[in-house]
Amino acid sequence: MRKSGILMPVASLPDKYGIGSFGKEAYAFVDMLAKAGIGIWQILPLNPLGYGNSPYQPLSSYAGDESYIDLALLKKDGLLEELPAGFTPAVPDRIDYAGSRDYKEPWLRRAYKRFKPDAEYRRFLKNEWVYPYAVFVALKTQNGLRAWVEWPKEQQDWILDRKYDISHLEDEIGYRMFAQFEFFRQWMALKKYAAKKGVKIMGDIPFYVGLDSLDVWGAREEFLINGDGEPSYIAGVPPDYFNADGQRWGNPIYNWETLKKTGFRFWIERLRWSSVLYDILRIDHFRAFDTYWKIPASCPTAREGEWIEAPGYELFDEVYRQMPRINIVAEDLGDLRPEVLQLRDHYGLMGMNVVEFTLLDGVPIGANQLVYTGTHDNQTVTGWYRDQSKYDKKRVRDILSSCGTPHTPISKKFVRYIMQSPAAVAIAPLSDILGYGDRARLNTPGTVGSPNWEWRLPSFAPLRRSLPWLTELLRETKRR
Repeated sequence: MRKSGILMPVASLPDKYGIGSFGKEAYAFVDMLAKAGIGIWQILPLNPLGYGNSPYQPLSSYAGDESYIDLALLKKDGLLEELPAGFTPAVPDRIDYAGSRDYKEPWLRRAYKRFKPDAEYRRFLKNEWVYPYAVFVALKTQNGLRAWVEWPKEQQDWILDRKYDISHLEDEIGYRMFAQFEFFRQWMALKKYAAKKGVKIMGDIPFYVGLDSLDVWGAREEFLINGDGEPSYIAGVPPDYFNADGQRWGNPIYNWETLKKTGFRFWIERLRWSSVLYDILRIDHFRAFDTYWKIPASCPTAREGEWIEAPGYELFDEVYRQMPRINIVAEDLGDLRPEVLQLRDHYGLMGMNVVEFTLLDGVPIGANQLVYTGTHDNQTVTGWYRDQSKYDKKRVRDILSSCGTPHTPISKKFVRYIMQSPAAVAIAPLSDILGYGDRARLNTPGTVGSPNWEWRLPSFAPLRRSLPWLTELLRETKRR
């Protein structure tokens, strides 16, 4: 049966502490998905948020952001005697990252003081990344949250030689390991509940990692960085129709020659861990497994650079040798050379179609595709439609004429359009299902900071009102 899904970041769920968590509201969301017949909940990366609160610049590919830990679950487990009252963000439909962290962290630390390590905790600590991550964050905190390349040299090199004395950070390291354990335990319980309800979790795997991360700090030889830790080349994409300067992301480039010598250990272990956390892996910027844009770090824009071939076939041969059942979706959007699609098809990977990009160009939706109204990087379809010319608005209405009456909101017509399509999977952001305008947009590529990543749903009331319509739509289109 063809599948359906909703894209909704955990951070954007309603919650009394300013940012979504793994608590009762997340379970209620799963219940609503199951009731409507939605089979996939797509989320954004859960890793510790880095620069600009972007989930695509995380401090680690393995660790989780402590903000998602639910305090009520800690109380249920006897780690808190009481719960704080919570607070209302100054702007109800905006995530208050700083406010939430400042409010919740003292309570997380209280829970740590009451925590008694057990066998489950000791098993968790056997994951090789846990202790180094805790040391990384403890040192980062000691250094006023500055990037590791700005730390004193002996602290930068702790991960290499273990010479710097970190005994004074023992309690902080312990707290960070505890927080990661609680994150993992709460998330896996939620994932198990979703599976019981017939809902699979689709996670999002950024292609690149951030410079200020455990990944780079602990494996510098696997990236193109110089002796002082600064990147010599950085990632991005060249100029296109949407951006005359291209996009200069700033992430360090992989040293593929070194990665090959290790049997692609970095990628294998990263995907292996992600397969524990998620049922389906959507790999962002898949095209870079074929060719990637290599920008000299000295260039202020992405205009200067060159396309370099990556060993995609060698990597995926090893991935499928070790993990033959891994479930990967390729984000294959943009202006691609044919070889990218050949790489995708060689491994039978499902590609993507975003109707905001393809509808007016008449690009057909294929059967082996994941079709979206829009992704986290797009306008909402309501906002997109409002920005079209009078001529193109009429073209859109003509194309969608069979997807509802003339009075049906344009967002519902778009959602019906993708659900009626032959695509194996159809996913709509929750903001499109609810018909919200661009105030509910998650991210604008090429920009940093507010309002990116800040939209949140203050209440489930609008979704509950939409459930009957959504349930009937899925029944009509025979999706699950």
